[in-house]
Order: sequence, then structure tokens, then C-alpha cells
Amino acid sequence: MKIRAVYPGTFDPVTNGHLDLIRRSAALFDDVVVAILSNTDKTPMFTVEERVEMLQNVVKNLQHVSVTTFGGLLVGFAEQINASVIVRGIRAVSDYEYELQMALMNRRLSAKVETVFLMPAETYSYLSSRLVKEISALGGSVHGLVPAIVERRLKRKHGQRS
Repeated sequence: MKIRAVYPGTFDPVTNGHLDLIRRSAALFDDVVVAILSNTDKTPMFTVEERVEMLQNVVKNLQHVSVTTFGGLLVGFAEQINASVIVRGIRAVSDYEYELQMALMNRRLSAKVETVFLMPAETYSYLSSRLVKEISALGGSVHGLVPAIVERRLKRKHGQRS
């Protein structure tokens, strides 16, 4: 039996921490669907289309990894694409508290889908999209924190030279 996993998020922008979890998920599961939440309360820096394009670019060499978008309930989307696993990254205790609450609610909504928590590589344990956007907006270097395509796009968004 093949196991399909969904790794959901806003990915605004995708970071090397996200990419680490995608690679590790691809090694654990038969198929990984990276799902970009399209109806978020947050005001994203990048459009859904830009995020899809950047993610497709950075995962293009990973086998059995695809990128799509979704809206509405995550468990409903997981069932729709026949995913039995939701992958979530946990960097700190504060992440765990929130993610545990979400996992338990998702389990209540659908017993067909399990949540698996992965910790990022130690190198990325402090990394978040929010921090990357803030550093970039203030003119700091995000080199090594995000894939090259994202670094270029951030510089362009902030009118910086590549």
C-alpha cells in the first residue's frame, strides 16, 4: 500500500527549512504533495502563483513530490487527494502546542488521516518565513536561508540588487 503525505503551508516564501522537511518527507513516504494554502487570513508577500512557481522550481528534481494549492479544511483536502498523512514541522515547544491542537482537531474531523511531526535539521531550527521576510525587507542577507530563486525574488520585491 502506497502512503501519500500532504505537507501544507503558506510557504511565503519557501525556506531551506521547508525544503529540508520536503526532502525528508520524500524519503519517508511514497508520494508527497506540497499544498499551498490559498485562502489565508494573512496578507502574503508573494501571490499564490508566485509561490507555486518557486516551489515547483525547488522540488523539480525530487521524485514523487508535487506542488498544488488548496482552500478550506486540510483534512477534507487530504481525503480528496487520498493522503493518509499530514506532515508538520516543529521547531520549538511553542510550535508543538499549536500543532498538537491542530492535529487533535484534524483527527476528530477525520480518523483516516494521521499527523506526523518532523523536526527540521538543527541548522534550520530557528528559521521561519516571517523572519526571512523581515531580514530581507531591512536589507539583510538571506543567503543560505532560502533557495536561490527565492533570494532573487525577495531582492526584487525590495528593490535590491541581485
